[in-house]
Amino acid sequence: MSSGRASRRRFTLLAATAVAGALTLSACGGDDIRSGGGGNTNFVTGSSGIATVAKGERTDAPKLEGATLDGERLDVADFKGKIVVLNVWGSWCAPCRLEAKHFVKVAEETEGQGVQFVGINTRDGEKSLAVNFERDHGIPYPSLFDPAGKLILRFPRGTLNLQSIPSTLVIDRDGKIAARKVGGMDAEKLREMIDPLIAEK
Repeated sequence: MSSGRASRRRFTLLAATAVAGALTLSACGGDDIRSGGGGNTNFVTGSSGIATVAKGERTDAPKLEGATLDGERLDVADFKGKIVVLNVWGSWCAPCRLEAKHFVKVAEETEGQGVQFVGINTRDGEKSLAVNFERDHGIPYPSLFDPAGKLILRFPRGTLNLQSIPSTLVIDRDGKIAARKVGGMDAEKLREMIDPLIAEK
């Protein structure tokens, strides 16, 4: 095989891998997407699709800050001492629309228990689409505006990274990643993620 042909083949393979990765990240996932990642992740995925990490084996959440849909500055690190529920969503995503009422319900139920919900809106080219989504669904908590998906990419591979939209990740009171669910969620599954962390001392 000539070096030119081998080079073209290598380029085609690399391009196909990059496209597949981008599609995985931006895909609007249903409820049946399973957890992934590689290496020694120290997390266990239950039959509900919720991946959890034991308290002593959790890793720090990455720096997540930026402008919200309201134009305010938000730094997730400011919520240290609280349990933070991060939900990655887009106005164009059907499972995101279906799960929105469940997030509103559980956010209101757990507000007095030291739980803070934060959205990460992504792949919405126009902010107005995301703003209208929050208004239409009565979302009571802030969402970071991340149209290019840069915040999602801050989660290192091999951890409970955010792989698809929607995805939900829970950060414990110490700022460490404790649980993740890829795909849409209802109130029962949300409580399954959050309640053990509320009970932690």
